Amino acid sequence: MSDFIDIAPEVAEALASGKPVVALESTIISHGMPYPQNLETAQAVEQDVRDNGAIPATIAVIGGRCKIGLSPAELEYFAKGTDILKLSRRDIPYCLAKKRDGATTVSATMIMAEKAGIKVFATGGIGGVHRELATSFDISADLTELGRTSVAVVCAGAKAILDIPMTLEHLETLGVPVISYGTDEFPAFYTVKSGQKAPIRLDTPAEIAEFLKSKWEFGLAGGAVIGNPPPAEKALELDAIEHAIDSALIEAKGLNIHGREVTPFLLQRVTQHTKGKSLEANIALVRNNAALGAKIAVALAG
Repeated sequence: MSDFIDIAPEVAEALASGKPVVALESTIISHGMPYPQNLETAQAVEQDVRDNGAIPATIAVIGGRCKIGLSPAELEYFAKGTDILKLSRRDIPYCLAKKRDGATTVSATMIMAEKAGIKVFATGGIGGVHRELATSFDISADLTELGRTSVAVVCAGAKAILDIPMTLEHLETLGVPVISYGTDEFPAFYTVKSGQKAPIRLDTPAEIAEFLKSKWEFGLAGGAVIGNPPPAEKALELDAIEHAIDSALIEAKGLNIHGREVTPFLLQRVTQHTKGKSLEANIALVRNNAALGAKIAVALAG
């Protein structure tokens, strides 16, 4: 592991002494939000983890080295950088071999977190099964990673631009537990409700930690999805988001946008259609997930 991975001193000390650590992704900084909101959010998210008793470990690749924990200067670099690769599992070897800089998506963050010994990861929303699957066969690598990598992912559900019922079905096929925190309904990223009943409901970080311990101590490899509804005061109405997504999907089709470019394009257009309200919701939900992730990590460490 040491041939490719550098663990920041604060994170290394926490892991060595059994203190709670929460992994954070870097794609949301380099590809998910505009500057300066991306940098401000990254800094706030790290502080939210600290405020709730854990150590943040933002993960990225710099010069072909996997960095588990970024310095303030490195966070700013990713917020302003223009030549940063977007890394999923398949992209990691190229980035390492070519000594490039790369921002980690959910799947890549999970891989590097597990290698470093971090069990909890907080993000915005997971990828999943895209709408119009029959013509695109677009299924995020996040789902496959959840089936094989033993890291719990705290999120606001699957991104609203996806087919959420099919995403839940695919997670079931992969044997990935899906928990909703304090609600009977699986959240849909920008919205508290998705119309989909939560497979499992747990109401406290301690309950979630006990669930995770039981899963992994029994020898069931793979992760778990912990769906945390966005803060009600920043959440959007489902009908308004669906209208914005439908318009963005039509535009993407007309521009022949496909593959890995679909998600950032749709999120950008949804932000425009909602006059910035979806970006505000995105920032609020990421911070909310970081706080919950820290509480779960604290319970696991205890």
